[in-house]
Amino acid sequence: MAKIAQAVKRARLALDLPPDVRRRVRLAAARRDMTLQDYVRGALDRELARDAPEALSGTDDPVLADVWSNEADDVYDKA
Repeated sequence: MAKIAQAVKRARLALDLPPDVRRRVRLAAARRDMTLQDYVRGALDRELARDAPEALSGTDDPVLADVWSNEADDVYDKA
């Protein structure tokens, strides 16, 4: 029962891939001695890390700039 308490909530994501792409991903994961799931998660994490700073920047998004430009949130700019 301890394992159930430690379980991380996850959502399933299904992707339809052409057979050749699926084969390439499986081979790449095997070369790194990783599961397919770990390989894809790692690839997604790397891409999201590259994209997230741009997507969450107030200078790139005027809507976010208006929302984040206030005295309460200025404390985060000083860090």
